[in-house]
Amino acid sequence: MIGPGKYDDLTSAMRLATEAEAIAVIVVGGKLGSGFSCQALDPAMLPVMARAMRTAADQMERDYKENQKAPGN
Repeated sequence: MIGPGKYDDLTSAMRLATEAEAIAVIVVGGKLGSGFSCQALDPAMLPVMARAMRTAADQMERDYKENQKAPGN
């Protein structure tokens, strides 16, 4: 979806506060429900952000699997 979403105001505030060129916010179980918002000053950043999110997702899954193998879990 292109355009404002339910967490676009939060994303805008975070982008401005951090002076970021691009930002992605993922909310799970928030007061407006779950969702995400991405913003980039240059649209060419969107594929870069997509790759970064895939890398982060892969790492989260690896970390979760490793944590499940840890003693006491």
